[in-house]
Amino acid sequence: MAQVVSSNPSLLRLAAVFLLIASVQPALASDSFLDPQGPIAAVQKTHLLRATALILLAVIPVLVLVPVIAFRYRRRSNRIAPYAPDWDFSAKLEFVMWGVPVIIVALLSFYLWKATHRLDPYSAPFGEDPALRVQVVGLDWKWLFLYPDLGIATVGEFGIPTKRQVALTLTTDTVMQSFLIPALAGQIYAMPGMTTQLHLVADAPEVMQGENTQYNGRGFTKQKFRTIAMSGEDFDTWVEEVRNNSIQLDAATYRNLAMRTDRDEVQAALGTSRMPDDALYFTIEDDLFRNILSRYHSGQPLPIDLQPGTASFGQEAQK
Repeated sequence: MAQVVSSNPSLLRLAAVFLLIASVQPALASDSFLDPQGPIAAVQKTHLLRATALILLAVIPVLVLVPVIAFRYRRRSNRIAPYAPDWDFSAKLEFVMWGVPVIIVALLSFYLWKATHRLDPYSAPFGEDPALRVQVVGLDWKWLFLYPDLGIATVGEFGIPTKRQVALTLTTDTVMQSFLIPALAGQIYAMPGMTTQLHLVADAPEVMQGENTQYNGRGFTKQKFRTIAMSGEDFDTWVEEVRNNSIQLDAATYRNLAMRTDRDEVQAALGTSRMPDDALYFTIEDDLFRNILSRYHSGQPLPIDLQPGTASFGQEAQK
């Protein structure tokens, strides 16, 4: 068996991917923008540190001077502090008290304006290579990742290549949710019948945590997923692994997937022995993302039993 693996480059790359996942699965190595794994999170970290330093220019003097003034001007018999009951104005003091905050606010405004434009989630400033398109659908209580150009879909596992821009288009088929991969990019809201966008890039192979930060019921704590950044060759191997070990994401499968089930429940319902214990693999043919969006654009309200966010959704099919 070892000879077969060593003589097959694709199997070697796949083994490397699995070793990377296994090495960090007990405790995800990067789940904060303070440990950035991409240029967007790195800019966010720099912006936070710069803003904190500027704010501390006003905060630290207050924290130091308040106890000093309280001690110096405390009531005592042998007072040494000058007593000036008619004093009410000092040009130097007024300049410091108002001038320093004005300068700080001006600098913060400049850096905030600059960072807001630089971190625009709809912009695509990371090279001229074609971005990997990924469509993201929020469900109760899991995220569905659709790769329309690759014909695959996943739940619980989000694979991306390193050094290549990933263009996400997001929506939900239930309540509003908030998509976040802290180590790569800031959060972006997703709403039913609407789309939002997010662009991100991973610098190096790493496994990171993604989640929903908008509370949405009992399965909220389990609505997390593993983001795996891989080299281009490893990503191609991962795509083939997903394709070869998947099931068809047809209407019946999607109905089961969209029910109010958490990650463990849907894994038990749709998972197979060829899939990871905490991820689902699918193949897709039709434009599922567009079908999900179009259901909310008919001009008529959806019946309750056709709304994935309701308890009655899918119950008729189970009878």
